[in-house]
Amino acid sequence: MPRTSDGRERLIEAGVELFSQRPYGSIGVAELCTRAGVNKGSFYYFFPSKEALALAVIDRHWSWQQGVWAEILNGPGTILERLRALFAATAQMQIDARTGTGWVAGCLFGNLALEVSSQNEPVRERLQEIFDEQIELIRAPLAAAVESGELQRPAEDVDGAAKAIVAQVEGLVLFAKLFNDPAHLDALWQNSLRLLGLEPADAAGVASAAGMAKQ
Repeated sequence: MPRTSDGRERLIEAGVELFSQRPYGSIGVAELCTRAGVNKGSFYYFFPSKEALALAVIDRHWSWQQGVWAEILNGPGTILERLRALFAATAQMQIDARTGTGWVAGCLFGNLALEVSSQNEPVRERLQEIFDEQIELIRAPLAAAVESGELQRPAEDVDGAAKAIVAQVEGLVLFAKLFNDPAHLDALWQNSLRLLGLEPADAAGVASAAGMAKQ
């Protein structure tokens, strides 16, 4: 039997891979064990149920994705430049998935939310927490941009804008998966400008003004 830590890690990695590719309900413990290279007895040593593994998979995937989002959204550049970089990274993940497997993977969290959130309360609650954290990752720099004057937007609208941006990211990733075409994500930028009450010319002006302010 693999070392304790090794077997657990293999199962989580197998879960990330399989849950990203296929419906949760179609994947059994036996297949997870085969993919991980551990026996079934080992599975129940590490996880009391497939649900417990799913929660560990969700946490692992979010730990990675949260790092990507935080690095971009808390990094250098104007708020619009950071948002556009986030959208580009999101699209690139789906392009890479289709290049590697032939299919757009979609969002692991969105896929699980659609399939199991109405049947599995622990998974639903964890996914809700993650989407709230995604919203906050976007809300905080938006609020800072409004406070600094970089964005001319009423402060009370920031929460709704952040929620709407996350919702349209999830929606367009779903479309990209459904049509197996990452090009559906091209609309993220224009849609987000509208959510922020901006047009392309306005966005260029915001970026220009922010750049002059830094000089």
